Amino acid sequence: MRAATLTAVGAPGLGGLLAGEMAELGLISPRLARAEEMSSGRVEFVGGAAAMMRANFRLRLAERVFERLAEFRAASAPELARGLSRVDWKRVLAPGAGLRTRLRARGTPLNCERAVAALVARAAGARPTAEPGAALVGVDIDGERARVEFDTSGEPLHRRGYRLATAKAPLKETLAAALLAAAGWDGRAALFDPMCGSGTIAIEAALRASGIAPGARRRFAFEARPDLDAAAWSRERARAEPCARPFPRLVAADRDAGAVAAARANAERAGVGGRIEFSVRALSEAPAIAGPGLLAVNPPYGERVGAGRDLRALYARLGEVARGLGEGWGAALVCADPALARAAGLPFGPGLPTLNGGISVRIFAARAA
Repeated sequence: MRAATLTAVGAPGLGGLLAGEMAELGLISPRLARAEEMSSGRVEFVGGAAAMMRANFRLRLAERVFERLAEFRAASAPELARGLSRVDWKRVLAPGAGLRTRLRARGTPLNCERAVAALVARAAGARPTAEPGAALVGVDIDGERARVEFDTSGEPLHRRGYRLATAKAPLKETLAAALLAAAGWDGRAALFDPMCGSGTIAIEAALRASGIAPGARRRFAFEARPDLDAAAWSRERARAEPCARPFPRLVAADRDAGAVAAARANAERAGVGGRIEFSVRALSEAPAIAGPGLLAVNPPYGERVGAGRDLRALYARLGEVARGLGEGWGAALVCADPALARAAGLPFGPGLPTLNGGISVRIFAARAA
């Protein structure tokens, strides 16, 4: 694979956090990370096979990584067909492979996804399909310009492969990782989740602290490409071996025994079962944990779990628990209602707006003093 324009796609509103992570991995410069708009979930970068593989394998906040195949004028269907015919499809698709097409069209009559999908499949020598596991091509037509991108990830990157058991209102893995990043948690301080549900926050923390790549237990679409550099892929996987630094204390609790059982099972699948202290306990029974550390939690929003209840008392109690942990402790939470976050009485800022399961939420973080 020659150098190409690549795009890491994260959750809306979290482009700045994603860009920061990309800078840590050497995918973009720190200067570009600082300039990235917080409202964007898309971060472009230029790289070859190694950069594409690293982004898929090691980014904790990205949902997909696209490779740009072509950009051309497409004011009509014949122009679109000609542009598609010039794409080097044999690099990314085996002959006769199944192919899905996702169309985004603005200011153009070329807005029929089925018709565009047929043109793409014909040009690629592929079989049009809606099968979820098939290769995916994105076609973005804005006015008279078309951009064609190949999805190098396959399954969305938040599907790490460990979360098979779920509890109520599960938190997406990438959003849990973003919560930790927003709070500045670097894998060295202690962590406490008093409402752990299926354990996603604690598991993402354990993976980060262990140095285990988020993609260590899954496959990617690029592995089926004809131009796969198998040696480069082996080198990238070898670079992400778990680290041996001192491990922080990670504590996860929930009053629901079934949720804790699910969390334990997920942690075992993730390879970090022995790294997290799980327990069944009420919010008011917070254990003593030496700081510095971070209380990180995904409490009820009142949208689904807890709907119709006044949750201000719960958030006030969360604030009490956070303050009771002592000096050196910060706090971070995901919440749909800023008024509820304020009820915690913690020095949160305005929060980062994003989405969780289709619900508009904000990530609120108060770092340790």
